Amino acid sequence: MNGAGRPGRFWSARRVPAGLTALVLFGALGLLLYDIVSERTGHPVMEWRRWLAEQLATRPLHDGWIVGIAVALVVIGAWMVALALTPGLRGLLPMGDADSHAENDADAIRAGIDRTAVRLVLLDRAMAVPGVRAVRVDVGRRRIRARAQAHFRDLDEVRADLLTALGDGIRQLGLARRPGLSVSVRRPAR
Repeated sequence: MNGAGRPGRFWSARRVPAGLTALVLFGALGLLLYDIVSERTGHPVMEWRRWLAEQLATRPLHDGWIVGIAVALVVIGAWMVALALTPGLRGLLPMGDADSHAENDADAIRAGIDRTAVRLVLLDRAMAVPGVRAVRVDVGRRRIRARAQAHFRDLDEVRADLLTALGDGIRQLGLARRPGLSVSVRRPAR
């Protein structure tokens, strides 16, 4: 839970990218350490290290290859920092339980619902409203938009019924942060 007492967003574990990055770095550093120890014990330096030292000594800093590699490394580093600092699992909406509060955060159970599941639940509720011919529901993290086509009832009545049905559906889902709801109703094109 965050400081406001409301459950925050879910963070993805990102175990696979972290494991692959660790393996690549471990292998590269192990190879470099092996070459340094080999050199210190009187063996010749590996060819790749000799070539790299020669390239770094002879190429100017404004060379296209040097600048390109530096830019690529900065982009990869910034991407890794962004992954580390941002929550993943954007498709999960956190759910909260207003009736029971755990003694401490360790006892609290975190629950979430996928945005696609929320869309399907609200789509079923909207199609149950009399007069609705077709409906499209878009679920975002902060707003739910419903666009419906009505074919035999007054548009204002259908809109009011849709607002009631979808509002009840959102409340019954038990989301920690209730998203805003916007509903538009029109007649189908002839």
